[in-house]
Amino acid sequence: MEIKCTEINYKNFGSCICLENGTIKLIATIDVGPRIVYFGFVKGQNVLFEDTDRNFYEINKGYGVWYAYGGHRIWCAPETIPETYLPDNSRVAVDFSGNTLTLTPMKTSFGKQFSLIITVENENTVYVENRITNCSGKPAEFAPWSVTGLAAGGTEIIPLCTDNNGFLPNRTMSLWSYSDVQDERFTLADKYALLKHDSSAKKAFKVGFNVTGGQIIYVNGSQIFRKTFEEYENVSYPDFCCNFETYTNNLFLECELLGEMKKYQPGETASIKEKWELRSSEWNADKVINEYISNITA
Repeated sequence: MEIKCTEINYKNFGSCICLENGTIKLIATIDVGPRIVYFGFVKGQNVLFEDTDRNFYEINKGYGVWYAYGGHRIWCAPETIPETYLPDNSRVAVDFSGNTLTLTPMKTSFGKQFSLIITVENENTVYVENRITNCSGKPAEFAPWSVTGLAAGGTEIIPLCTDNNGFLPNRTMSLWSYSDVQDERFTLADKYALLKHDSSAKKAFKVGFNVTGGQIIYVNGSQIFRKTFEEYENVSYPDFCCNFETYTNNLFLECELLGEMKKYQPGETASIKEKWELRSSEWNADKVINEYISNITA
């Protein structure tokens, strides 16, 4: 499998690195970020959200303006000002070797080194490793936080924990102050949850779970995006111990993974590893979603 790695200018994101293997294409920013702003079939649609209008931003007093840019990014939990929204609008170091692309921005002023490591596995699969290294001279308490902004119009399928724990609970659900449990975009069942993106819905919604099955699916038209990730462990996760969170507004839907919350020692690295798969279906989206639900509830 030949993988082409080229530097291109993509839309208004400036210089980017493009990986292609004849079937799928991935584009990541290197003038800013980094962000993975494109993932899709070479002749298909982008499954990721692109904020070309810069609608999603945060003014971080004393530091500048942080832009989401869209797509996939690595963050640090818990969400706080100013660290979370520290602007990352500078050039990114690039290394490509074999089938692996490593993107490394400058160290942050809070003593952390972020990096994205992207490996093209086969014709429709990539692995993404999200790393945060504590570069300060003292322990730092945080959790790695992987955020993937997905394109408008799709439906996310979230398999929930079905472990039989006897007298003990098996499912965690966290809600934010702006989340309406009766939101029409959200469906909660015993074995799964659904979250639909709706461009006409102005109010944001966010929910978190302990996803022990290690996967979520996003169905958008004929494209099916599947993200698989590491097992839920007996460790401390943020936000009432959620390893998975999802957020939506009128622009996009986010799929978020969280790692262990703990004190990382100087030089220690926190990591989240995930696998992205993309396939297309001749079925309509509703039929694909119903098929996945049938498999989950069987």
